[in-house]
Amino acid sequence: MSATPINIVSATQTGEYLIRLRFDDQSEQEVNFKPFLTHSSHPDIRAYLDPVRFGAFRIEYGELVWGDYDLCFPLIDLYRNQIDHRESKEAAA
Repeated sequence: MSATPINIVSATQTGEYLIRLRFDDQSEQEVNFKPFLTHSSHPDIRAYLDPVRFGAFRIEYGELVWGDYDLCFPLIDLYRNQIDHRESKEAAA
């Protein structure tokens, strides 16, 4: 038996770095991307702290993406609203 894949059906920016996602199972998450962006040391990721660049997201094939997949997240992390794994890594150390 296989699980039904979940897709994003809509994404609306609701704050500076907040995006409300609605999934095809009718569930919703409001994801705050600011902690992930500000804690990253990679300049290509930090570039999305620019509000205009951050706001240029789109849904492609049921996923949330920026640019040419320059920034994207595993769908399950968005669904669970757990994009910043830094805390779990620190707890394991």
